[in-house]
Amino acid sequence: MSTQRVESFVSIYQQLNKHNLHLLGDIYAPNIHFSDPLHEVAGLEDLHSYFSDLYSNVQECDFDITSHHCAGDNAFVYWVMKYRHPKLANNKEITVKGHSHLVFNGDKIVEHQDYFDVGALLYRNIPLVGSVIKLIDKRATQS
Repeated sequence: MSTQRVESFVSIYQQLNKHNLHLLGDIYAPNIHFSDPLHEVAGLEDLHSYFSDLYSNVQECDFDITSHHCAGDNAFVYWVMKYRHPKLANNKEITVKGHSHLVFNGDKIVEHQDYFDVGALLYRNIPLVGSVIKLIDKRATQS
């Protein structure tokens, strides 16, 4: 696999924001299937709407791509997402590590599967619920 396709993905994700979502069409096929632990999206138009909603609810959202590996038409991208949401973690920056499995058809991505800890992304940062989750985590690790 040409690493150029993955490098294009990395470049776009590191600059992606609510003002340049048109860039999604540069890396994703019209029939893209995107999924993560919380959502499943089919088609470029729905993916654009998903990202538009995502960015409208956060004050900041940045991706730091830490590494990537290619095998045939598959790529594996490791990242750290940092975001700030007014209703989570007292509006403090939240950091989540994750990775993505990408499947290419030609120069476009047709399958994008994200893997990350939903608790770190969301549940531990919700007022009250986060406290309960942290207590459960603590009790689960005590002997």
